[in-house]
Amino acid sequence: MERQRNISEFILLGLSYDQNVQIFCFVLFLFCYVALLAGNLLILVSIWCSPLFHQPMYYFLIHLSSMDICYTSSITPKLIADLLGGTKTISYGNCMLQLFAMHYFGGIEIFILTAMAFDRYAAICRPLHYMLIMNRTRCNLLVLAAWAGGALHSFPQLMMTIQLPFCGPNELDHYFCDIFPLLKVACTDTYITGVLVVADSGMVALVTFVVLFVSYVIILFSLRHHSAEGRRKALSTCGSHITVVVLFFGPSIFAYLRPPATYPEDKVFALFYTIIAPMFNPLIYTLRNTEMKNAMRKVWCQTLFSKEVHN
Repeated sequence: MERQRNISEFILLGLSYDQNVQIFCFVLFLFCYVALLAGNLLILVSIWCSPLFHQPMYYFLIHLSSMDICYTSSITPKLIADLLGGTKTISYGNCMLQLFAMHYFGGIEIFILTAMAFDRYAAICRPLHYMLIMNRTRCNLLVLAAWAGGALHSFPQLMMTIQLPFCGPNELDHYFCDIFPLLKVACTDTYITGVLVVADSGMVALVTFVVLFVSYVIILFSLRHHSAEGRRKALSTCGSHITVVVLFFGPSIFAYLRPPATYPEDKVFALFYTIIAPMFNPLIYTLRNTEMKNAMRKVWCQTLFSKEVHN
């Protein structure tokens, strides 16, 4: 292993060399990260403290919000700190940990979104059997399958990366440790590894997106037989899910489903699936969801009322 790796750290080139751009990005991404934490924690507490917790859709939403926090926290704090510092370095161990965590939590999030699409399919297309189909045992199994899927996706990425020899340049043209920038600085032929990465990350993103797209087409097609009020409510819920899917999968497919290479645009697209999409998830799932807004209002109004009575 020592022969294969004679460097102990990598230098992240970040988003820009311009000091003014770095200050602007620091303020912007600090705001985004705080908004993401506040929004997702608000969703978590509101669902936990309300009867919505027993509904399958909101049970999955709790796990999605948890993954948003874990996924973005594996990347964004380091990015924010680097925007204030000089040389942006990361140790080899932390680089491998960041690579694994990013793909692990991102993989879980992908499969949670798939489970949510299945839940909406059962609710809209099989309403009479919905609670039988989406009982708590099946929900738990779907979440467990999502965690297992995340592991099956991320461990091969990590194992392929730690076997690469790094003996020359240690500058990564990115703001976090990802597989393609690491392949670029490895001092060996990485063609086969690159193909395997595309087969793993790229195909997971593409196949999942196709499955989600087909499921929502079936759902929207079945809405013809529903009442106007039923269509409105279903379209509101599905519209939220579709928006999340497009924001997350569009940039992901561009980043990973292509010949192994790095482009300047990669960092911009990566911002969408690492920071922007997770930040908008709370807004998407609350602003267009009457049940969620009512639950949040009830929980937090009761909390404030209890504090006033106590004082």
